Amino acid sequence: MRLLCALGEIYGAKRLIPVKSCHVSGVSYKTIGDMGLEFLRQMVEEGASFTVKTTVNPCGIDLEDWEKIGFPREFAKKQLEIVDCFRAMGVSRSYSCTPYLIGNRPRPGEHVAWSESSAITFANSILGARTNREGGPSALASAIIGKTPYYGLHIAENREPTHMVSVKCKVENDLKVSLLGYAVGRKLGQAIPYIGKVRLTQDLLKALAASMASSSSISMFYAEGSYEAKKIGEKKLKKLEKLEVDDHTLRKTFEELSIQQEASTICLGCPHLSLNELKQICKVAAGHRGERRLLCFTSYQTFLKAEKTGLVRKIQKIGGTIVKDTCMVVSPLTEIGVDSIETNSCKASYYAPLLSGVKVKLNSLEDIFS
Repeated sequence: MRLLCALGEIYGAKRLIPVKSCHVSGVSYKTIGDMGLEFLRQMVEEGASFTVKTTVNPCGIDLEDWEKIGFPREFAKKQLEIVDCFRAMGVSRSYSCTPYLIGNRPRPGEHVAWSESSAITFANSILGARTNREGGPSALASAIIGKTPYYGLHIAENREPTHMVSVKCKVENDLKVSLLGYAVGRKLGQAIPYIGKVRLTQDLLKALAASMASSSSISMFYAEGSYEAKKIGEKKLKKLEKLEVDDHTLRKTFEELSIQQEASTICLGCPHLSLNELKQICKVAAGHRGERRLLCFTSYQTFLKAEKTGLVRKIQKIGGTIVKDTCMVVSPLTEIGVDSIETNSCKASYYAPLLSGVKVKLNSLEDIFS
């Protein structure tokens, strides 16, 4: 309560409001280390438990197959203790950066307290839920108390678009969408952009939200077909500050984020892969015969669905491994023999070199397997 009240004072909130759900980051031992583990131990010892629906971010290992994949035993030991702490506070197995795909999907107008920048941006922008960009500790506190300070994006007038983004190029594939998000975030920094005349699937909106949040503090955007975009009239759009994104912008963004040489491992699923994306991988990678290691990161729940529909077997047939509960950003990649990756995610291209020191080559999904 002291933590939440301190945040409220900093941001000028006059009161706390109830939240319907929380999503907590800071779950991987790679990112929180011994100090984070000690903090969680203390919370459990003092009897902390979650009072609202709560999901958590990816941890650092596949909880079932960590030995088979090659995660170090000492790392796994600490990670499993972190998992035990979250389980003691009331979390079911929900180690994913896409909680909206595994049952934590708030309704329009619902107040939530989420950390994980890509999930926050998706929740605000596509689902019409209301959350600020929480850190792991504040989301954890909200999960225990069931409330969050009333400021920022919880307030309707703070959710208005600030910029009109005119897209002057084709964004015809997953990589182009990811580059678009990253470029917009990099140019605006802190804003609420309206992305004009680009209609995307849920999977591509997921990629757009992730890359935009990686390069900026943007926590909300408008796009054609998104929930809140329907409320914005043409008059209001005409008054917004303009930003143009063209092929040159995307090319410069690509050159900034991608190495040119061949990568040793294909890593897909940042954010976590949906069932539909796993189907797409099976389709485009049909001719892949394990020339390079292929790691596909997803949630445990999506894995179970993929197992029932035969997708797990198909991925294995082309020499791939589906990795559950963790992702390429928060897992110890170098310790499992990965020194460079090829991916379609600008979020991964930003974070993987910072957190793991691996080199990243960007490509569209189809071109990765062509």
